[in-house]
Amino acid sequence: MNKNSNHLISEKSPYLLQHAYNPVDWYSWGDEAFKKAQKEDKPIFLSIGYSTCHWCHVMEKELKMNMH
Repeated sequence: MNKNSNHLISEKSPYLLQHAYNPVDWYSWGDEAFKKAQKEDKPIFLSIGYSTCHWCHVMEKELKMNMH
């Protein structure tokens, strides 16, 4: 995984790859995501298309603002 990328960097889907350099640490659907959520006792935020994607852009903007 590239230092500036998240877990989507190795995906084949263009939809997932467009978020591979997003500062949100996204995971694709699978065992790795479920194990991490269970281990950290956190819910899973599931993106099912445009309306959810809107929030990833909001979170990305907020994270970038907080990093400066």
